[in-house]
Amino acid sequence: MKSTKPATQAIVHHWREAVPNDRLAHLIKDATRGLSRALQLRLAEHSVSFGHWTFLRILWDSDGLTQRDLSERAGLMEPTTYSALLAMERLGYVERRRQPDSKKKVYAFLTPRGHALRNVLVPLAEEVNEIAVAGVRPEAISAAREMLLTMIHNLAADEMTQLAGQRRLPSTRELSSRIERAESTRARRSKVGAGK
Repeated sequence: MKSTKPATQAIVHHWREAVPNDRLAHLIKDATRGLSRALQLRLAEHSVSFGHWTFLRILWDSDGLTQRDLSERAGLMEPTTYSALLAMERLGYVERRRQPDSKKKVYAFLTPRGHALRNVLVPLAEEVNEIAVAGVRPEAISAAREMLLTMIHNLAADEMTQLAGQRRLPSTRELSSRIERAESTRARRSKVGAGK
């Protein structure tokens, strides 16, 4: 019979029994996945997607951002932000409009309904955080925060160094093209090698 354990239980098994000393990056990713899933379950009860939650959080703190600024703060590509804003506009959470000083830029503003979601959704996120750290000593939480902030700082500095050295992140489309070219070259070489 197939196991019906939730994905998070499989992750716990993985870390406790299968590979307890795997890389820290994987542990952080799995912790993030667990936090996200717990919040998604709660947001779904209010018909709010996790993607919309990301943008709502930003706009609650900085209403009236351009789509580009919103994309940068969310760490997402502009087409993703554009699609999300259209959906959020249809749901009545945001209003997109141009400002008189700039006819090109589109700004996102929360509607009263979007503002009101803050009082409903933020307590859900706080609940998830409390669940996540239940049984953890306050000094351990403080040490973990300090460690994670240091890691973020170190990785941001590394990114700046890499970008200064002419490295850059290719777009998904560009990366796909590179992979296709590499596979095509590999296939041609394989055919030539087989014909010897």
